[in-house]
Amino acid sequence: MSDKKPIISPDSEGISNGTRRDFIKQSSVLTAVALTPGTVVHAASDHMDEQIAAVFEKMPLKMEVNGKPHSLQVEPRSTLLDILREQLDLTGTKKGCDHGQCGACTVHVDGHRVNSCLTLGVMVNGKRITTIEGLAKGEELHPMQEAFLKHDGFQCGYCTPGQIMSAVACIREGHANSEGEIREYMSGNICRCGAYPNIVNAIQEVKAGGQAV
Repeated sequence: MSDKKPIISPDSEGISNGTRRDFIKQSSVLTAVALTPGTVVHAASDHMDEQIAAVFEKMPLKMEVNGKPHSLQVEPRSTLLDILREQLDLTGTKKGCDHGQCGACTVHVDGHRVNSCLTLGVMVNGKRITTIEGLAKGEELHPMQEAFLKHDGFQCGYCTPGQIMSAVACIREGHANSEGEIREYMSGNICRCGAYPNIVNAIQEVKAGGQAV
């Protein structure tokens, strides 16, 4: 028997491998297309899927924001924060971490503070929402806003709306009876500038003054 082995040139081997790869790719594509319903394929080609989803995914939302009724159409996944900022143009409520960890997005829902970045819009249907824009009465600032100004309870100001909304709720909840209690119940609001002592002083002054909050 001859010990000679068949000679395969490098070029022919490369062509063979390339042909196999092309065959596998084409087979995968054809299989995916074959398993996809025809209506979906046509809709995708005409971008109809996005248009249909935009119509059918919207849900009605009625809520009162800062004393004004609003009737909206929102996506089920839209957060209260995004609805306030993007649809109602109430940009005082800030988007910080978007994970409920910094408190910059704090608003009041039926008088209770919530992180609006973690609250879906559809969850507040029929409820009363108060944002930082709704605290003042015309040109008259809310007592907590005045106290923050007096005690320099801010530096860059980005977290200030959320701090003030939480500070008001802190007093309403009965959790402003001592410095330690204030710090504990304000711990969900982060101030990267470190204005915590001044924030505590502002809350204590409003609490001591007995003003309606």
